[in-house]
Amino acid sequence: MSDLVPSSFALAGFAAAVIVLTITPGPDMMLYLSKTITQSRRAGAVTLAGALSGLLIHTALAAVGLSALLAASATAFTILKFAGAAYLLWLAFGAIRNGSSFTLAAGTQHAEKLPRLYLKGMLVNLLNPKVIVFFLTFLPQFATPGDPNAAGMLAFLGVGFVVIALPICVVQILAAGALARLLRRSPKVTRAVDYLFAGVMAAFAARLVFSQGK
Repeated sequence: MSDLVPSSFALAGFAAAVIVLTITPGPDMMLYLSKTITQSRRAGAVTLAGALSGLLIHTALAAVGLSALLAASATAFTILKFAGAAYLLWLAFGAIRNGSSFTLAAGTQHAEKLPRLYLKGMLVNLLNPKVIVFFLTFLPQFATPGDPNAAGMLAFLGVGFVVIALPICVVQILAAGALARLLRRSPKVTRAVDYLFAGVMAAFAARLVFSQGK
């Protein structure tokens, strides 16, 4: 089991990145907060469960695909990691230049059934190209060519992503009304999150570049 767990330093950095990503407004957050406010906390929780399920599916696909690439070509895997560093820098630049937006979806006349909400939550992450690209570029930062446990480590990190994000998302649902008002009325708060997000993404990109240079 210890072979699947990154170093404590890398794990701490990963946890910090997950926390920042979770508090940064995105399509999944806007969806489950919208359903919480317009329907109920239960509806929001089911939507959240679907969104997290989508992340777990991405984790499984990334772990299998990336480990296969690693085994086939260490050079191709290294190229992917550098491409990932460039993408993380692009995300940092975009966060500072454009900022994040927070807009809740309008409520529907009739409450949507829970299975439909679960499916909506899953699809919002499963079909989001940014989520796909992010998982393919973020997770490889913690794997190295020649590691026979790469697939297990990537899966461990993906599950860890959900485990860390879950309690934060639950708090967001419980405080949905107050959180929505804060994000709507306080542009400085969302701007601070943007800069925090940009700093974390840039730090991971720099970590990759310098570690590859050693």
